Amino acid sequence: MKSIPVILMGCGGVGRQLLQHIVSCRVIHAQNHGVRLRVVGVADSKSLLSVPDIFTTELDDHSINQICQLKSDGFSLSSLSSLGDYQVFSNSETIANITEIAKHLVRSTGLVVVDCSATSDTIGILQQVVGLGGCIVLANKKPLTSSLEDYDKLVLHPRRLRHESTVGAGLPVIVSINRLISSGDTIDRIVGSLSGTLGYVMSELEDGKPLSEVVRTAKTLGYTEPDPRDDLGGMDVARKALIIARLLGQRIELDSIKVESLYPAEMGPNSMSVEEFLANGVPQLDDHLAERVDKASIRGNVLRYVCVIEGSRCEVGVQELPKNSALGRLRGSDNVLEVYSRCYSKQPLVIQGAGAGNDTTAAGVLADILDLQDLFT
Repeated sequence: MKSIPVILMGCGGVGRQLLQHIVSCRVIHAQNHGVRLRVVGVADSKSLLSVPDIFTTELDDHSINQICQLKSDGFSLSSLSSLGDYQVFSNSETIANITEIAKHLVRSTGLVVVDCSATSDTIGILQQVVGLGGCIVLANKKPLTSSLEDYDKLVLHPRRLRHESTVGAGLPVIVSINRLISSGDTIDRIVGSLSGTLGYVMSELEDGKPLSEVVRTAKTLGYTEPDPRDDLGGMDVARKALIIARLLGQRIELDSIKVESLYPAEMGPNSMSVEEFLANGVPQLDDHLAERVDKASIRGNVLRYVCVIEGSRCEVGVQELPKNSALGRLRGSDNVLEVYSRCYSKQPLVIQGAGAGNDTTAAGVLADILDLQDLFT
């Protein structure tokens, strides 16, 4: 049985779901892959819980389930100091201890550090793990959308990096693009709807509903962040676009991407509360977007909020697209990516499916971890 030590950073919805997937898939991993994922440490924003002997012990499944329940209830890992013989370190000690664990395990058995957080604070740890020869798996987009200097350090050893879930959750976006590049195919253009929230919003606008109604409904359904402007501003799509653009060789920074926000700066969080934005702000945008929808419809087109990557161009915003295209037919919260290349010039390669959700994203992360198994003995 091949044993793969794992440290998880980030115990939000995706991190907890990943831990539950690891437990529930034990038999599948053993029978189909001859692999056991040995969780030796779990970190949240305040502390690190690790096993006393990183070479011979692991967090057992009962403890993993306890961790998931505790985090679901809103508690910190520090409250688990009495759980078995496990050690709990404070936030200030976390970086040093993960680095120390990595130094020992990478030399002997290898290590996978998984980042399911939503912070840039993990970049230093990830760089150290890669520098030591360890593997990293990312659902967190921020390390790959930081400065080019940070990015270059993380991708220096591509065989030890997996990040499928940074774009499109569990959809095979990164692997498909990498396969085209590796085959010598030339990718000319990529157009993608990479926000489930904005995909839903734009397809509902197409049915004649006002933006204010659609945003309120999306928030009620749980499609948006607590502050819908986090979605409507387009920065999440911009980060995904940057990851793809850099994969294609563009040497650009996040602030060089042209991003169209669906709301003006004067309606931003510093000027309006969420309640005021929903009640008084977004209704002011209804007529303008409805007019754009109508004009597109007259031309047989629809509006979609997409990223466009073509040559040195990388833009994010509302585009008018043919109604009978894959993106034009998009309904609901699916993600859709159209890839145009030498081999897919007239009919693009289309990748479509659920592009969000803790379960889907965690499944993508788990697949990435298992994809690294050939690097372990």
